Amino acid sequence: MATNRKPANTYKPPSTENNPTLEDPTPDYMNLLGMIFSMCGLMLKLKWCAWIAVYCSFISFANSRSSEDTKQMMSSFMLSISAVVMSYLQNPQPMSPPW
Repeated sequence: MATNRKPANTYKPPSTENNPTLEDPTPDYMNLLGMIFSMCGLMLKLKWCAWIAVYCSFISFANSRSSEDTKQMMSSFMLSISAVVMSYLQNPQPMSPPW
């Protein structure tokens, strides 16, 4: 009597555009980092944090898929832009280098 058993190790094909089994977490991480740096830029009035937030938002936007919801990404981008604007409104002097 033969029983229909599944093999223990099943083959899983590599991720492609048609079969997205593995997703790239880079946009999510960059979105989170952008929000953290934006809040640090707003609350602590650190200009370099605000500029890093803008940079992270651009990376998140560039690495995102077109099928993803863009509301969170756009809110992160607007938060980072507002952090830059508010930090320069409160202190219009140019950023000084850390050294």
